Amino acid sequence: MTPLPPHGPLRRRSVLRALGVAASRLAFPGLWLAGAKPGWAQSAEAELATFEISRDEDGVFLNYAVNFELGRGPDEALVKAVPLFFVAEAEVFRDRWYWRDRRIAHTTRVWKIVFQPLTSTYRVTTVGGLSQNYPTRDEALVALSRSARWKVAEAGQLDDGHHYLEFNYRLDITLLPRPMQIGISGHPDWQLAVKRTQRIN
Repeated sequence: MTPLPPHGPLRRRSVLRALGVAASRLAFPGLWLAGAKPGWAQSAEAELATFEISRDEDGVFLNYAVNFELGRGPDEALVKAVPLFFVAEAEVFRDRWYWRDRRIAHTTRVWKIVFQPLTSTYRVTTVGGLSQNYPTRDEALVALSRSARWKVAEAGQLDDGHHYLEFNYRLDITLLPRPMQIGISGHPDWQLAVKRTQRIN
């Protein structure tokens, strides 16, 4: 048998890696048990209600709105005050017939939503930005699922060629605590994502 490393953080990390799924069950027992219930594996669904690209002398801008319902797992996590992270990512490419298309711009926005039991409110924080409280979960989710006039490229980054934008909006489980990631990996109701590719006129 391979000996365990000495006591301390190194041993703890090794034990968690060795335990794998078991570690996630111990760290988040309520969430794991919820995931084991029959009928729990219902896919999360998301759709783009609005998706508009505009271009002017100031650059390329994106308006979008994503409609979705949280799956049972994320919903229960949120109720237990586990922060959830949502990511919007936009990439602008230029067509190239002689080589793979060249990415000329890449921008990302990240939101964190967490339930605050003491005030029964939901706090939405733009990572690296501002925070705001909302009285209901629905209002908080609306705030983090849409954007108006989001600048995704500078005017000077586009030339006379053909360009297109790739958009991706998702619930990002890679930002959750590592033991929890192991426990929920592969469960359909945590796979909330929507994508769109569109030409820039």
